[in-house]
Amino acid sequence: MKLRKVTAASAAVFALALTATACGGDDGGDSSSSGSGGGKKIKIGIKYDQPGLGLKEPDGSFSGFDVDVARYVAKELGYNEDQIEWVETKSADRENALARGDVKFIAATYSITDERKEKVDFAGPYLLAHQDLLVKKDSDITEATDLNDKKLCSVTGSTSAQNVKKDFAPKAQLTQRGGYSECLSALQSGAVDALTTDDSILAGYAAQDQYKGQFKLAGLKLSNENYGIGVKKGDTETVNKINAALEKMVKDGAWEKAVEENFGPADYKYEPAPKIGQIVQ
Repeated sequence: MKLRKVTAASAAVFALALTATACGGDDGGDSSSSGSGGGKKIKIGIKYDQPGLGLKEPDGSFSGFDVDVARYVAKELGYNEDQIEWVETKSADRENALARGDVKFIAATYSITDERKEKVDFAGPYLLAHQDLLVKKDSDITEATDLNDKKLCSVTGSTSAQNVKKDFAPKAQLTQRGGYSECLSALQSGAVDALTTDDSILAGYAAQDQYKGQFKLAGLKLSNENYGIGVKKGDTETVNKINAALEKMVKDGAWEKAVEENFGPADYKYEPAPKIGQIVQ
């Protein structure tokens, strides 16, 4: 069997192809090969529809606590604001977005759970939230048991209201709406007596200009939600870098400033910054 003679030019082309293949693998939403920005982009998954956490504003800008945390982390990873590409990441698609490499990391009210840790890795936690109730400022509802014979609103598909009915107020009248804004409108009009989900989400909605001073959080801790930053499974290097960034954010005061700016108007009694790797059950 004769072997074809490979010319020097062909060998050079072959070598370049191998180099391109080696550099062009799955980058997890990070188009930088140097890890220092270098004019490249980093794709970060966030929510687009949660005031105070992750919100796309009418002018196309982005705001919220998760966004501020993500910006800080990206800066520590070597990326400027104009190098960030924000990607809307809905709750049901977070694991798939990381697995596909659509984004480098996700900061989107992403509670760390054992089930999720089988599919993705987490940095953090960076916020400890709790399931709570949002009520009118003059409401006499102070405990979950006060919801017996009251109307409780939650979004379609959420288990928050069912948990309240099952564990605290079996006579609560559950009402579902398509989104939290609809529940908030119902609460404002008196059509429902309370709205339930994570206190951070409730605080974000209540802090909006049109609602300032109208609502209050009951201050209940019906569950523990440890928000983490999701990273593709096996990407330990990125997890370690993000953890270092989160620790720095807490130490230099940027974390507390972000909490106050995004949740302050709702009088949110937030927990101190959690320690990295410390999950509250």
